[in-house]
Amino acid sequence: MLFDNLAFAMGGAGGAGGAQGNPLGAFVPLILMFAIFYFLLIRPQQKKAKQHKEMINNLKIGDRIVTNGGIYGTIVRMKDQTVIVEIAEKVQVEMLRNTVADKAEAFEKLEKKGK
Repeated sequence: MLFDNLAFAMGGAGGAGGAQGNPLGAFVPLILMFAIFYFLLIRPQQKKAKQHKEMINNLKIGDRIVTNGGIYGTIVRMKDQTVIVEIAEKVQVEMLRNTVADKAEAFEKLEKKGK
């Protein structure tokens, strides 16, 4: 009698191992977690990368920019993968286009809001 109750409590009473339910039910939490990660992390990051690429493709001579290092400058010449930026009078540096963070106007607007 004691062993019968113990076997039933462990799920071995019916000989089939107890009710197991739908095997796809175990994957539902994983699918929900992936959906949450996609909409909260992956999708916004892809959208931001697309906007950055579009901004880089639309750069032109005379644009004031800010680099990823925080240096402000003006584009004076452009090549395929690089831009030549004047950061001070008669001081020019050549840098990769991908190192341009944004146009300076966007950062200047943020600075004005903060004051």
